[in-house]
Amino acid sequence: MNEQSVFPEDLPDRARVVHAAQAGGTEVLVPAEVALPEPGPHQVLVETAAAGVNFLETYQRSGVYPMEYPFVPGTEATGTVLAVGESVESLSAGQRVTTMEAATGTYASHFLVDASKAVAVPDEVTDEQAAALPLQGITAHYLMNSTYRVAPGQTVLTHAGAGGVGQILTQLLKAKGARVITTCSTEEKAQIAQAAGADYVLGYENFAEKVHEITKGEGVAAVFDGVGKETYLGSLESLAVRGTFVLYGGASGQVPPLDPQDLNRRGGLYLTRPSTHWYLRNAEERSWRYAELFESLTSGDLKLSIGASYPLEDAGRAHDDLENRRTTGKLVLTP
Repeated sequence: MNEQSVFPEDLPDRARVVHAAQAGGTEVLVPAEVALPEPGPHQVLVETAAAGVNFLETYQRSGVYPMEYPFVPGTEATGTVLAVGESVESLSAGQRVTTMEAATGTYASHFLVDASKAVAVPDEVTDEQAAALPLQGITAHYLMNSTYRVAPGQTVLTHAGAGGVGQILTQLLKAKGARVITTCSTEEKAQIAQAAGADYVLGYENFAEKVHEITKGEGVAAVFDGVGKETYLGSLESLAVRGTFVLYGGASGQVPPLDPQDLNRRGGLYLTRPSTHWYLRNAEERSWRYAELFESLTSGDLKLSIGASYPLEDAGRAHDDLENRRTTGKLVLTP
């Protein structure tokens, strides 16, 4: 293997991980040691500085999404490249990188990632920021720049404005010159959404009626809806003629089948159900999205909300806090 390393003689033989030997509660997440992974062709070995924690991983741990056990969670992390495999030309040992597409679990001291799916991190961006940004930041970026290209001056509706995607999306939309209406479930969350820059923060009850009051009966150009079952009808009702309903998640449950004629009756509406996979199709697209997000971070247009940082061994506590809504903002693990 054509491998290079920062300090080849100092590479450890073992890596520390947190894994689940079986599906279950947070108690199944336990520390362990495994052989240090070796990068294959087109891969790099990264020493983890910080790893992002996402709700998806609680489903994987609990068995809602069946996994092959023992299972090391995580795909989102930042760290320093220690070694590169054959045919890697885009990255070199010593570079800081971040990814949301790791090939091995990132609840670990070291992980592997395809070089094409990792990007270099600017010096001005901290490790915690770089670990907290990818999944939610890339989602917000593709929603407003590709799924529906928001233009300055347009009015759009986003749901869950205090959530991770919601806060980032609101800030990026405001930087672009859009008017943002958002929804939240509590007064505390409403204050978070307002701090992110939302022009109007609504409760979920009768939100479509309030949207039409704000827009003087016109409706919004687009709705970005990650809530799903509990909000989709109101989202459709909130749209202007030829508006776009962007359904990117189902936090409250999945949306039932829709009759295309209903979209016609409501004003010739557009409906799309995107996911990240379709918006990171090659290295060029990946680089573009990350570059704009990093620029927004360093310019001050985007501020990330990092709710808590946990030692790697406390991944179970991080899951418990996440599932019981004890934190706001992104959670990260540090080896």
